[in-house]
Amino acid sequence: MNIEKLLTPERISFNLVGRSKEEAIDELIQILYQDGVINSKEDFKLAVMKREKEFSTGIGYGIGIPHGKSNAVLEPSIALGISKEGIEFDSMDGKPVNLVFLIAVPFKSDDVHLKVLSYISRKLMHSQVREKLIKAQNYNDIVQAFK
Repeated sequence: MNIEKLLTPERISFNLVGRSKEEAIDELIQILYQDGVINSKEDFKLAVMKREKEFSTGIGYGIGIPHGKSNAVLEPSIALGISKEGIEFDSMDGKPVNLVFLIAVPFKSDDVHLKVLSYISRKLMHSQVREKLIKAQNYNDIVQAFK
C-alpha cells in the first residue's frame, strides 16, 4: 500500500489541540474538508461517530483509528493528528492516544477502509514506528516511519 497517496502533507497536524476524542476528530475532519476530499463535515462526522458508538477505535498503544464511509467523501484519504500530551479516547487499554489516524472513504468503495486499517494496524504494532511518528517533525519523517 502506498500511504503517500492517502496521507499527504496537507493532511497532518503535528500538534492536535483537542483534548477529547470528539475534538480531535473534529480537527481532523476540518483538515480533510479544507483539503477538498470531503464536501460535508457534518455528514462525514455522523458516519465516524456512528462507528465510534458501536466500538471505540482506540486500539491501545496510544493509537486511535477512527474511520467512516460516507457519500460526503470524494476520495479515500487519511488525516493524521499527533498529540504529545495525549487525548482521552476511550481506548481498549484505558490509556490516552498520541496518534490519531482518521480514515475517510466514499460510501461506495469496496473494502478500501479495511485494507487501510489493516496496513496501519500492522505497522503501528511496532513500538519503533509509533515512536518515530510521535517524534516526527515533518512529512518526510512520517513517510520514513512507515518504511
